[in-house]
Amino acid sequence: MLKRVGRQWPLIVATVLLLPLILYAQLCLQRPPHTLTQQTLFPGISYQRSVHSSPRPYILHLITLDLTAPGIRAFTTPGRPTEDRGETTARTTSEFLQEFDLQLAINANYFYPFREKAPWDFYPHAGDRVKLVGQAISNGNAYASAEAEWPALCISPANRAQISETGECPVGTAQAVAGRDLLILNNNPVALKGEPESDQPYSRTAVAANKTGDTLWLAVVDGKQPLYSEGITLAELTEVFKQLGVDTALCLDGGGSSTLVVKTGSRPTVLNAPSHTKIPMRERPVANHLGFYAQK
Repeated sequence: MLKRVGRQWPLIVATVLLLPLILYAQLCLQRPPHTLTQQTLFPGISYQRSVHSSPRPYILHLITLDLTAPGIRAFTTPGRPTEDRGETTARTTSEFLQEFDLQLAINANYFYPFREKAPWDFYPHAGDRVKLVGQAISNGNAYASAEAEWPALCISPANRAQISETGECPVGTAQAVAGRDLLILNNNPVALKGEPESDQPYSRTAVAANKTGDTLWLAVVDGKQPLYSEGITLAELTEVFKQLGVDTALCLDGGGSSTLVVKTGSRPTVLNAPSHTKIPMRERPVANHLGFYAQK
């Protein structure tokens, strides 16, 4: 009996070592395919997936929203400030979409505290308390203050969008989220902060608006996934928005936070390939989100 176990021991060890690789491969197969896609998700909301091979492999997910379409209405994660000085409770983008019965959602503000050391060692988990960087407003209730150098996307009660360079939204703003890098202002590219060499490919979530504020674009690019989608630089993302003819464009939180979710039937479907803790298709719990209601 002991001899039989001894002969099987190398097979047992090999199986244990290979199991994580097999699970990782299965998750990779769940990522969106390398195919071009263009479709109307809901009245007033269209989706395009484009696959690029130069200057490196990356996949761009682009949402175009007609804010004048019947039923289109923005909604951001409500705040819940408490004595611990936290401002929101972390949720994944799918959890946000399900909780508030939305049709579409992306991640939004940068936040802290944050830690990502291993698949089992990270913060925040869903339900943990976090603070936001930059302004956040939900249904007219401001719960995170504007900060210098953190521009904000502001959506009015009339459903018009504008990006505030100062980070301060107009009085009466209904919904607002904030980002860091302003890419385009008044139809002109904005000089990027730091040296060009510091602008490295990365996972990105960004928003853009036209001059009249009745069209809004949401862009998500996956990164950190060799041969599948290795990210995009800020300069390259600026060029994407220039080609669209946007008036203003702003980068939100990126990296493993970048997530785009749509409701399919009664369930959320992740349209991109998030990589929280470097695990494909694993969503990161984040501080807040930008979502949309639409006619089904």
